[in-house]
Amino acid sequence: MRFVVVTGMSGGGKSTVLKMLEDAGFFCVDNLPVSLVEKFVELISMPNSEVSKVALGLDVRSDQSFEDATRILEQLKAKGYSFEILFMEADENTLIKRYKETRRVHPLAMEGRVEDGVRRERQVLENVRKNADYVIDSTHLLTRELKEELDRIFVDNEEYNSLMVTVMSFGFKHGIPVDADLVFDVRFLPNPFYIDQLKKKTGNDKEVQDYVLSFPEAGIFMEKLVDMIQFLIPSYVKEGKHSLVVAVGCTGGRHRSVTLAGELYKRMKDRGTYGIKLYHRDIAL
Repeated sequence: MRFVVVTGMSGGGKSTVLKMLEDAGFFCVDNLPVSLVEKFVELISMPNSEVSKVALGLDVRSDQSFEDATRILEQLKAKGYSFEILFMEADENTLIKRYKETRRVHPLAMEGRVEDGVRRERQVLENVRKNADYVIDSTHLLTRELKEELDRIFVDNEEYNSLMVTVMSFGFKHGIPVDADLVFDVRFLPNPFYIDQLKKKTGNDKEVQDYVLSFPEAGIFMEKLVDMIQFLIPSYVKEGKHSLVVAVGCTGGRHRSVTLAGELYKRMKDRGTYGIKLYHRDIAL
């Protein structure tokens, strides 16, 4: 039997994950009282059980209840029960935004600010996150991309190292992304903005891509960039990093950066066990 515990930050995507796992054939249970967790695991683990894949959602309702839940899981592991932990998270600004959009009350900020609840919850869950088998950062993930990641882990059973690489294009005139880990400036290439037939197009259009990639410097830059990132990724994984944002910038974030970010994404997409997504921050500005 495959048993997955789905936990993480409130607003990180746990409910969405459970729905997707249910669609993938998992028997899913959410908000089970902590006192019933051990009995539940014993029942689904019985030899005559018809359940082969189970996902259990665990939320932070209070510090004590979650400590009880983790203690019970440790006891289950000591008794020989095996399970995997999937931890869902997102950055602080995203979590706060999601709560404000839904107008829900954060479970650890009943009478305070959402920001305080998020920070307190991150502290409560720190040890669980460290011991998780999989960590997925949903900050920039589309629903489709989240499903692809879950399918890789729980349907296709591919090797997974919990690193999500985001390749992001941006415009320097709009500011460097605050969450960028690596920033690359491609303003050394000629700007399609000054060519009338390309000015109103973007790096998603073939005409712009052909123009930008026609310069030898673009190809050399891309080869060196891919080589460097592929060299760095194993070290980031070794150090426990779960999210890597590679930002490629030009002046406005619509032509050169979009083209080269897209090219970087294509070259890295099937070259490792990490997850990868493409995000154009300023293409519509």
